[in-house]
Amino acid sequence: MATILEPLLPHPPSPCSSARQPHLSCCLPSFPKPSDRLSPVANSHSPRRCRANSYDKQTNWIQVRGAGADIFFRDPFVLDENISVEFSSPSSSSFKSVEDLGSPQEAGEKVLKQYLTEFMSTRLGVRRESNVLHTSSRVADDGRIYYQVEVNIKSYANNNELAVLPQDRVVKLEWDRRYLSVLGVENNRLYELRLQTPENVFVEEENDLRQVMDSFRVNKVVD
Repeated sequence: MATILEPLLPHPPSPCSSARQPHLSCCLPSFPKPSDRLSPVANSHSPRRCRANSYDKQTNWIQVRGAGADIFFRDPFVLDENISVEFSSPSSSSFKSVEDLGSPQEAGEKVLKQYLTEFMSTRLGVRRESNVLHTSSRVADDGRIYYQVEVNIKSYANNNELAVLPQDRVVKLEWDRRYLSVLGVENNRLYELRLQTPENVFVEEENDLRQVMDSFRVNKVVD
């Protein structure tokens, strides 16, 4: 059983890697206009060597290439809001089921630990507050088990970290974000859909974000 989530986050192979990649599907939210229609997008390369991704995309979201993720889109208006897909390396891990991570609660703690590792700061006076808000397990219409994890992370910093007197070091909230993850396993790999959004935006867009989470699927690569 896996004890850490670290194999989830190495950079994926390049688009022309000889390793076969999965077909991933998810539905991007229709922000900032919920009534707008989603437009289908399919990325495909050589059928022998490269991966193919299919998902629905709202036209105002911008794809960021070279971001170290298989899929990465960002809202051009709310820069703290983005969606990405990451997957583990087959050479460093071999997953049979998402249950290899343990229970949803155990997986949630590992996801949170991974986020905190990524956001580790060397700046003086920076501290983070974090909580696992919710974890769950569900069987989707493809028959696979998916874990869903929600965490909140707040970042605080002193306005004058070098000040001698405590009263001159005022702690202020830098950001307050909700992180939503969906974990699934196929092709002996662990896949994670990641959604990041400010907490105040999450309140307004929760239904759309949950639709994105529920739409995520990983499919078996057929020879």
